[in-house]
Amino acid sequence: MACSKELFGTLENGAKLTKYILTNEHGVKAAFTDLGAIWLEMIVPDKNGNFNDVVLGFDTPEKYLDQDTHFGEIVGRNANRIGNATCTIDGITYALVINDNGVNNLHSGPDFLRNRIWDAEVSETAEGTKITFSLFSPDGDQNYPGNADIRVSYTLTNDDALRIDYHMTCDEDTIANFTNHAYFNLAGQESGSAMNQKVWIDADQFTIADQYSIPTGELVPVKGTPMDFTQFKTIADEIDADYEPLKFAKGYDHNWVLNHKEGELSLAAKAKDEASGRIMEVYTDLPGIQFYTGNFLTSMEGKNGAVYNHRQGYCFETQYFPDAVNKPQFASPILKGGDIYQTITIYKFKTEA
Repeated sequence: MACSKELFGTLENGAKLTKYILTNEHGVKAAFTDLGAIWLEMIVPDKNGNFNDVVLGFDTPEKYLDQDTHFGEIVGRNANRIGNATCTIDGITYALVINDNGVNNLHSGPDFLRNRIWDAEVSETAEGTKITFSLFSPDGDQNYPGNADIRVSYTLTNDDALRIDYHMTCDEDTIANFTNHAYFNLAGQESGSAMNQKVWIDADQFTIADQYSIPTGELVPVKGTPMDFTQFKTIADEIDADYEPLKFAKGYDHNWVLNHKEGELSLAAKAKDEASGRIMEVYTDLPGIQFYTGNFLTSMEGKNGAVYNHRQGYCFETQYFPDAVNKPQFASPILKGGDIYQTITIYKFKTEA
């Protein structure tokens, strides 16, 4: 295992950014930067041993700062949407910035964590090389209460998995709901539409949402609907079906209710590209997963001259449910002051002939 470093870029204020490249004993590589703790690259083999990068992204830090796709970034303190851009914690109502559909707060923006330079530390573990990014988020940051210490660790393991450990403490009750917003295309980041790839999700229900993508609070069975991924299904098969939730989101952009118990690290989803033989397995201990199909990508210049268009990648965002802070029937994303938020998500890569 190894970690190499190189200059990723220099910001207008003169701050120099580092690109960290982890390599395991099979030649698999994962790259990150201290800007936003962004996941830049995931280079894995196909069934013939040919390596390619399977996450979408950019070549320069400026492009990461000047976009709303959230490629590879750590999202927090709250991932996904909060309805009406307000939440109540300990009887106090906090007004957040409206940055989605003219009514919601999305991904705790617009002062996203991708805009921050995180501290970085590299270490070796029994599993593989680990890079830990840390950030202090002061009281009132993004309009949330409490002084928070945030850590995100990426470990590239020798069984070709990328493990993400999220950790946060705070001196007041606050919200803690982090995710990584990587977009995947198992045929390669430059290969075009990803909609012929297949997906399986271990969920018998999803959180149906309104036209503004805010859950109504109802858990709806997936059986008999286009939301059923309990068997492997080509993404394109039903993505444009005459089904109101798909029309609202212009494709898949919904939260699935995972079948495992919260806190139990389990296989949550799989994706596979039959042409390359690449398979990705997603494990998490969180209750939900947002499957998003890049419905708004259009003519975006990406890495190495690639151009990203409609549905060229998809996301598996592990999370507490959208608007959970306002839905008492959902598992709560509230972190009590003095307690520890910690959760694990793993993306494991393999091939089959």
